[in-house]
Amino acid sequence: MQTNKEPIKLTSFSHGAGCGCKISPQILDKILTSDTPKKNHPLLLVGNESRDDAAVFDWQNGEAVISTTDFFMPIVDDPFDFGKIAATNAISDIYAMGGTPLMAIAILGWPIDKLAPEIAAQVLEGGRAACAEAGIPLAGGHSIDSPEPIFGLAVTGKVKKEHLKQNDQATQNCLLYLTKPLGVGILSTGQKRGIVSPTDLAKAVKQMSTLNLLGEKLGPLSYVKSLTDVTGFGLFGHLVEMSDGSGVSSELFFNEIPTLDNLDTYLDQKCFPGGTERNWASYGHRIQEGITETQRLIGADPQTSGGLLIAVDEKSQEVFEKFLKDEGFNLKPVGRTIEKREKAIFIQ
Repeated sequence: MQTNKEPIKLTSFSHGAGCGCKISPQILDKILTSDTPKKNHPLLLVGNESRDDAAVFDWQNGEAVISTTDFFMPIVDDPFDFGKIAATNAISDIYAMGGTPLMAIAILGWPIDKLAPEIAAQVLEGGRAACAEAGIPLAGGHSIDSPEPIFGLAVTGKVKKEHLKQNDQATQNCLLYLTKPLGVGILSTGQKRGIVSPTDLAKAVKQMSTLNLLGEKLGPLSYVKSLTDVTGFGLFGHLVEMSDGSGVSSELFFNEIPTLDNLDTYLDQKCFPGGTERNWASYGHRIQEGITETQRLIGADPQTSGGLLIAVDEKSQEVFEKFLKDEGFNLKPVGRTIEKREKAIFIQ
């Protein structure tokens, strides 16, 4: 058994990493297929149909309850960082609905014959740290003995009904903004291969540990038409969901998309996660033909605790970008929505 006194490489105890562990959209479609007659609950505002970030239930007092869960295997070796990243990622689903998190409970799977309980305690401490930054309690949870380490949260939040943001409400002529750079999957794979630089890894860890607090402030903005966070399906996958769900297509200004430093260094070494190919196999046919290999590998890169993808009425560009600067973000559009075409995404 590895103890907390020995060098820890948590990623060596799991076959996947972070949101790259997610089942691909193609396979998920098969899993979610059901012959059971669907019964619409009148108070369920958001369910599974739109593949949104969380479920939403009408509380019938002008507010709604948001419920979500997210968990995965280690994306970094440090136990505290793993716990904080996993918790940050789970809480993000509440912010991606324009909501306010209220509390969380932990989900822990631990190989007790391989890793000491003290290491699991460090993972939980990371989770508590993320919850503390979000201003919520980690109020309990459930744990099991499992072959691989798993950690995440189930999170409850709230939102005023008129402030609820969904991933399928974009309209034509929206500008698209992304609040975090892409490339986390590439760098985390570099860590597993032992080729990532400490500086590049530290930037990725800091980014993944940063809460999407902005989402709560986006809820009241009527010109924010649609909102989601970019996680395991990559930018392409989550934008396909937004575009198809909203009945539009999208253009990406690929050179404007922010990326973490030095991705070319790792891509030149064929360093990218297996989840990238699973993603592409699921939705590559929805993307314009003829894009470059670099565009494909970055656009389909699974993100863990990724940024918010925001669709904003183009008439409000100036006021929105001023709002962003006041919140500490200096962002420019990375794309726009257009009339629906054969493909979901086109590259400029």
